[in-house]
Amino acid sequence: MKLSEAAAALPVKVLTGDCVRDPEISTVYTCDLLSRVMSMSEKDCIWITVLTHLNVVAVAQLADIACIVIPEDIPVPESTIEKAKEEQISIFSTSLPTYELCWRLHDLMSGTEA
Repeated sequence: MKLSEAAAALPVKVLTGDCVRDPEISTVYTCDLLSRVMSMSEKDCIWITVLTHLNVVAVAQLADIACIVIPEDIPVPESTIEKAKEEQISIFSTSLPTYELCWRLHDLMSGTEA
């Protein structure tokens, strides 16, 4: 599934504007420990985290992450959004809790969505 397809199928707001990159999504990774994300996430994954500071963009760039998704309508600082735009990393926001977001992404990626 392409990143743009995931964005269209989920209740997300694209904070960085249109998906600047539209890779095929490899998987979804959920974690708030930055060192773990750098060592365990896969290229072109969707990363779900409650962290919103500038370091998430740096980690996403280092790990070749396609998109950062912030759950529960957690506010994202404008400085983080601007840096993500510079680095061509999409940031999505959603009102969904992490568990439900993971569940929906799993169903989408496996082709079993209701």
